[in-house]
Amino acid sequence: MSQELPTAISARVSSIALIGLEPAAVDVELQLSSGMPSFTIVGLPDKAVAESRERVRAALSSLQLALPSKRITVNLAPGDLLKEGSHYDLPIALGLLALMRIVPSDLCEGAIVMGELGLDASIRPVPGILAAAIDASGRNMSLICPQGSASEAALIGTDLNIIAAADLLTLIQHLRGEIVLPQPVADEIRDESNFRDLRDIKGQESAKRALEIAAAGGHNLLMSGPPGSGKSMLAARINGLLPRLTSTEMLEVALIASVGGRLAERRLSRLPPYRSPHHAASMAAMVGGGSHARPGEISLAHNGVLFLDELPEFGRQVLEALRQPLETGVVTVSRARCHVTYPARVLLVAAMNPCRCGHMGDPGLACSKAPQCGRDYQKRISGPLFDRIDLHVDVPAVSPRDLSLPVPGEDSKNVAARVAAARKVQRERFAASNRADLRCNAMMEGEILYALCPIDHDAHVILDRSIEKLRLSARGYHRVIKVARTVADLDGCDTIKRVHIAEAVSLRHKVARA
Repeated sequence: MSQELPTAISARVSSIALIGLEPAAVDVELQLSSGMPSFTIVGLPDKAVAESRERVRAALSSLQLALPSKRITVNLAPGDLLKEGSHYDLPIALGLLALMRIVPSDLCEGAIVMGELGLDASIRPVPGILAAAIDASGRNMSLICPQGSASEAALIGTDLNIIAAADLLTLIQHLRGEIVLPQPVADEIRDESNFRDLRDIKGQESAKRALEIAAAGGHNLLMSGPPGSGKSMLAARINGLLPRLTSTEMLEVALIASVGGRLAERRLSRLPPYRSPHHAASMAAMVGGGSHARPGEISLAHNGVLFLDELPEFGRQVLEALRQPLETGVVTVSRARCHVTYPARVLLVAAMNPCRCGHMGDPGLACSKAPQCGRDYQKRISGPLFDRIDLHVDVPAVSPRDLSLPVPGEDSKNVAARVAAARKVQRERFAASNRADLRCNAMMEGEILYALCPIDHDAHVILDRSIEKLRLSARGYHRVIKVARTVADLDGCDTIKRVHIAEAVSLRHKVARA
């Protein structure tokens, strides 16, 4: 006579794993079966996921709920995808509650669930909620998330059904129909206007002009000068010149910040990001990586400014790692199990002293090793990295006469208006050429560069002579044309003329190299 086997009870809850910015579907499968009481999580979990069983056990205990005295198996499928993070706490807890018939199992099947549980059954915010909301909207599913992440989930502005609770008890009551949680509303878009003004900087007219060109065309800028000449002050004011972000750009910036757990106050902002990492930053901090392959500073600055002060003080490998992202606008972080790609389209603004002591060229202040110390100092920056910087400008020490001058008349608002007008011309030009994916002149490559940058005869003569004299590379040649295109846009000219090429060439390789 055959023995009847006990029937196992199972449940399934949907969640996601983040591979860079891309969400991958994860099925949280739970099963109760006969055997010694145990709680096992399988499916390639990391340490944070493995610890979920203790957080879930404590959270249920705080609600006076005990785990079933059975063998509990949690499978995170697919099994060959590494599961990282604490956001699997909530789907595991909901699956157990469904197995215990405390919440309806069918309500969990059509939702993506993310959230970390506290020992008191509170539901804490986790990174990547915005990516989960976008994925849920695309799959026509609901989203169950922490209340602290509700406004972030609502940023996508669709009819997505969002269930956001502050604690597990409130979520249970909502799922059982005892209360109704309100639909969250995204916070208002921030549009700060309290920028540091260019009027605060006395003198340095050449540097201010280079700052305007950099903002108008998205061109990388390097400022070189002695300590205290105003390089950092100039860089801090470029955000006041840049155009506000479009809706698409805002969402891109917010998505990167969300995955990195850095979305400030869960709000969208029209302000371009501004990142200024310390020169002791590691390669993983700069380009992304670490055990969780998080986005680095160059990705967090996407659609904004990456300011590197004291450029030669950064590690050589860190600076060399920036070469490819500055050229392509993306950075790829390779790990044994995955390759993660993050966007990294930034406006690089860098500052450096001419030498370690900072006073090369001033006989009264320079050290005894000048000018050799300057050559050695600048050799820390490779030629290929220099070649990717469009604008090189000297920022000399400010004289006492300049400091005693009255406040200059032109402020950031007037310069920003010219930058906005130039950017508008560029967008219209790109749209007319069916290249709406381009956002500024610095992004032009290949045939589109020659098609949109007509150069008159006299300008060509100067350009050809400059190539021979400065021995420009092909990249440098193209970048001079792009800068000249931006200067022409600021002047309101359709054709690049002699004066535009001359100014672009004058801003190329102004830093003396050994």
